[in-house]
Amino acid sequence: MRTRVTELFGIEYPIFAFSHCRDVVAAVSRAGGMGVLGALHFTPEELELELAWIDEHVGGRPYGVDVVMPAKYEGADMGDAEELLAKLQGMIPAEHKRFLEDLLAEHGVEPPTDQAGKALLGWTDVTARPQVEVALKHPIALLANALGPPPADVVEQAHRQGVKVAGLASNARHARKQVDVGVDIIVAQGTEAGGHTGDVATMVLIPEVVDAVGEDTIVLAAGGIGRGRQMAAGLALGADGVWTGSIWLTVAEADTPERALPKLLNATSRDTVRSRAWTGKPARFLKTAWTDAWESENSPGYLPMPMQFMLIADALPRISRSGDGELVTFPVGQIVGSMNQIKPSAQVIYDLIDEYVEAITRLNTITDSD
Repeated sequence: MRTRVTELFGIEYPIFAFSHCRDVVAAVSRAGGMGVLGALHFTPEELELELAWIDEHVGGRPYGVDVVMPAKYEGADMGDAEELLAKLQGMIPAEHKRFLEDLLAEHGVEPPTDQAGKALLGWTDVTARPQVEVALKHPIALLANALGPPPADVVEQAHRQGVKVAGLASNARHARKQVDVGVDIIVAQGTEAGGHTGDVATMVLIPEVVDAVGEDTIVLAAGGIGRGRQMAAGLALGADGVWTGSIWLTVAEADTPERALPKLLNATSRDTVRSRAWTGKPARFLKTAWTDAWESENSPGYLPMPMQFMLIADALPRISRSGDGELVTFPVGQIVGSMNQIKPSAQVIYDLIDEYVEAITRLNTITDSD
């Protein structure tokens, strides 16, 4: 296949695969796509180890890194990471803490331990910048920002090192803001997607964004794309490639939590919900007793980013290893209904391409029928 992104990065297929698992990233890049490692959950030291491993196992193929540098979040003016963490922890209401612990106790989740979960992660500018510094020390081809336009100085820094920059947009206005700060590639993500997402459907969003940013800016279609037919639709709508995420949660190389995997494999496309119950901003994940509880009349409501995740950070690993399992959830898009088999990452790439070719052939047959 040949599109502007395949020529730009020297890849065989215009398929970008977002994953927090280094094995998936390397496998996709080796198979002809481009793996993109989500840096959010890693400390700078951990990220260094992950990227060094990818460098050794990617076979010289290009790969990218995805960070989260939101334009707006609680505590943006509160100082460095340590100071910010301390101040925000002191702002979490006792009511929310009681609600959470009562919910966990109701489902038999083990009590807290001395080993608390990572509370702040890369949800802020001050915690994401060290991740950017680490990433740019490696031979990455792409730096992506998953939530709002990246800071202009980060874009400039990446460009000085020959690294392209991508930004996620959930509407045309957001896409134009990305272009204004110098982003090279717009990931136009429809509401069907997993994780943070807007409320405009992919079929409507892609042509709107393509028209809004103009022909000089590359657009990738995202949201509900996990089949070759959907890939063909994204390119037909004006995109130069596709950005995929959810489908890599159930590949053979994935490190998806053991208790979440069966839920993903058995879910239908109607079993996800868009909620603020994970990070404080709208995100799509599996609908479970966890989401039901936060939407109930007894809920104290959501806290703003990053405080909502700080509240639940210690609870998430406890839920993953104990209790009745009813609270187990995971960020995933509506494509989960098609994710019912475990396959190697390379096979997923080849299946995408095979079905894409079938779809294009069918359309050509229809066009030539006269």
